[in-house]
Amino acid sequence: MCLAVPGKVLERDGMDVTVDFGGTRRRARADLTPDIAVGEYALVHAGFVIQKLDAAEAERTLEYLREMGEHAPD
Repeated sequence: MCLAVPGKVLERDGMDVTVDFGGTRRRARADLTPDIAVGEYALVHAGFVIQKLDAAEAERTLEYLREMGEHAPD
């Protein structure tokens, strides 16, 4: 099973981007989505931006992930 996580692109340097995942920042590659821009939301899997997301869809997905974390067993 694969899991891709949405995040907001904060910086871009060529094909390297910095993405914020709710306070956690990670570097990713934008080779598969070369038109992704700072301020846009991206779906990231295995260190690669695989898709752009609109802000509403990204926020919905992030909310689902937060809810899942709250209900996770200890």
